[in-house]
Amino acid sequence: MEFFTEKLLFIALFIFIIHSIETLAYAVRLSGARVKMIASALSLFNIMVIVSRLANMMQQPFTGSLIDTAPNENGLGFVETQFRILIGASTLGTVLGIILLPTFIALFSRAIIHLSEEKGSVPSLMKRLFSLRYIKRGMTHFSLPKFSYLQDTIVKDIPIKLFCVNMIITAIYTIGVLSALYAALLVPERASTAIMASGLINGIATILLVIFIDPKISVMADDVVNQRGSYNRLKSMSLMMVTSRLFGTMLAQLLLIWGAKYIAWFTEFIV
Repeated sequence: MEFFTEKLLFIALFIFIIHSIETLAYAVRLSGARVKMIASALSLFNIMVIVSRLANMMQQPFTGSLIDTAPNENGLGFVETQFRILIGASTLGTVLGIILLPTFIALFSRAIIHLSEEKGSVPSLMKRLFSLRYIKRGMTHFSLPKFSYLQDTIVKDIPIKLFCVNMIITAIYTIGVLSALYAALLVPERASTAIMASGLINGIATILLVIFIDPKISVMADDVVNQRGSYNRLKSMSLMMVTSRLFGTMLAQLLLIWGAKYIAWFTEFIV
C-alpha cells in the first residue's frame, strides 16, 4: 500500500491550515498593541480560531480512520510513517505562519480599525474586507520577512525557560491525538481507552499554555498599550514564541512513539 493517499493529503491540508492559523495567533497581540485596541483584536481573532477548531474537528475522524485501514502486515510501521507525514504538515504550516507574520500584522491591524468603524459588526466587516477594492489594497501590504524586521529584536529579553516550555507544550499538543491513536494499535485490547486519552493530553497542554504562556504575553501587550512597555520587546517575545513553536513541531517527531508507549502503559491503570 502507498503511504501517500488522497485521504492522507486531505488530513495533512487541514493540519497545515490549523498550525498556520495558530502560529499567526501570536501576531494578534502585536496588531492590537500596534493600534492600541487589544480587546477588539482578540474578539476579531476568535473568528480565525473558529475556523481552526472547525478544521480540527473535520480532520480528526479521518485521522482515526488511518488506523482502521492500516494493512495487517507491518501495520505499525505503515501508520507511523503516515503520522510522521502529518507532523511534517504541522511544521510546514508553522513555517507558512512565520512567513506570513509581517503581512498578517499589517492586515490585521487595519481589520481591527475597520471593525471599530463598523461598530463591531462582523458581517459588515466581512462584506467590506472581501470587496474587490479592499482585496487589491490588501495585496499591496504583502511582504516577505526581511532581516531588517529582526534588527530591533532584543535577544537578552528572550527567556530561555519560557522558550523551552512553549516548545514542549507545542510538541505535546501536536502529538496528542496521533500518539493516542498509535497506542490503540499497541494495545488493541484497550484501544478505546487509549484513543479517549487524547482529550486528556490536549487538555493538559491547553491548561499549561493558559497558565504559563498566555498571561505573560497578554501583560506585555497591555503594558505597550498603556505606555509602560516597549513594542520592540513585545515583538521580540512574539518572534521567540513562533520560533519555539516551530521547534516544538520538530520535537513532536521524537516524542510520537514515546508518547504512544506512555499512553499504552497508562491505560493499564484505567481498565
